Amino acid sequence: MYELLPVPGSKIAVVIPARFASERLPGKPLAEIAGRPMILHVVERCRRARGIAELVVATDDARVVEAVRPSGVRVELTSAECPSGTDRVAEVAKRLDADAFINVQGDEPLLEPGAVEELAACLRTGIPMATLCRPARDGEDLENPALVKVVLDHRGDALYFSRSPIPCYRDGRPKNALSFVHVGIYGYQRDFLFQFAALPQGRLERAERLEQLRALEHGHKIRVLPTPYNSMSVDTAEDLARVRELVEGSERVIH
Repeated sequence: MYELLPVPGSKIAVVIPARFASERLPGKPLAEIAGRPMILHVVERCRRARGIAELVVATDDARVVEAVRPSGVRVELTSAECPSGTDRVAEVAKRLDADAFINVQGDEPLLEPGAVEELAACLRTGIPMATLCRPARDGEDLENPALVKVVLDHRGDALYFSRSPIPCYRDGRPKNALSFVHVGIYGYQRDFLFQFAALPQGRLERAERLEQLRALEHGHKIRVLPTPYNSMSVDTAEDLARVRELVEGSERVIH
């Protein structure tokens, strides 16, 4: 059982880790979408979330710093050696006055502000770490390794995250299936964030390339909240082309 501790002031900061040297899409934060770098789309969507005390971009590259500065959002240079977005958030968090932190990846240009607000509400209950999920659809959702699947226990805590389809249905997928797709946004209490970042990477994290498995491998719980909001992370050139099509043809383009 969780011990729901009061969060003094519940001051929540959003940190957007933006790694320039992406393996599959180098320079990803600066990839142009509707005439602006992708990182600025993420920034503007996070700005629209209510109840957030501070918004910070954490990057490993001066080119991202220069792209973000005109927006007026605080931007911090971090080590190029951070093994994950969470580690980058933890490095910046040491310099921020906040009780809890939300990690919004810098490759989520379609993220709904409401998703940030949902996670902030969960953090205000004292949950140490939380994230979001949506029901998995048949077909591409389950078979696409770029879409991370998660299965939950009866309390809504994660049992496992995987790039493979989970669970395996021996008798065919039932109407009310148990498969969910992870929505890549995380929340942590301040103390837990530093505890998480101090943990060594585990075998499952390295195998699946999923940072959240570090917490599970070391016996920590992750609360996973079902959300009506969907998003689309940009991991490949194909993802970028699809997001460009969606944004440039949508009334949701942020000016």
